Amino acid sequence: MLTLALSKGRIFDDTLPLLARAGITVAEDPESTRKLILRTNRDDLRVVLVRASDVPTYVRYGGADFGVAGLDVLLEADATLGGDGLYRPLDLRIARCRLSVATRGDFDYAQRVRQGARLRVATKYVHLAREHFAAKGVHVDLVKLYGSMELAPLIGMADAIVDLVSSGGTLKANGLVEVERIMDISSRLIVNQASYKTRSTQLRPLVDALRAAVDATREDAA
Repeated sequence: MLTLALSKGRIFDDTLPLLARAGITVAEDPESTRKLILRTNRDDLRVVLVRASDVPTYVRYGGADFGVAGLDVLLEADATLGGDGLYRPLDLRIARCRLSVATRGDFDYAQRVRQGARLRVATKYVHLAREHFAAKGVHVDLVKLYGSMELAPLIGMADAIVDLVSSGGTLKANGLVEVERIMDISSRLIVNQASYKTRSTQLRPLVDALRAAVDATREDAA
């Protein structure tokens, strides 16, 4: 049996239509069950629900044959685990957002960067933030947080945050502004390298079906 690793929330919701186009339906709603393993309409495929940050780990170490993870999660995982063990055959073009720097509205970020000031930055993307500011020649002290990132500048714990931004509504509601875009983010299909070789007759048709689903979705949107 093949195992697909997904995380609850936006990625799960955005993946479902692609799976449906590929002829796959998940038999249970993750919001109405405590089960972590969900059946599908195929006897040879199941879905496991894990934390978004754990999807690359499950796939890399064989807990799942393939999965869906945001580019932000993949790049951050590469910095700690390395990139070995995973294929990334497909940009699913779902769960789109951007990784950005945000500050209080009254903080002159551009001026502080020009002056070479040392900034304190709160983020859960420590490696990506470090690389970004190092490339700009900006010295930063990084504070690792896992949630409620917007609080850090408001209570004086940090000058700025590095976080995912979609509509910008959460920033605005908390008096923060997006001051720099670091990169665009979307979710990728990732595949365990060993599974791709040893179970290719099962996996490759699924990858091809998902690629066709992504192409069809792009054509519908055009």
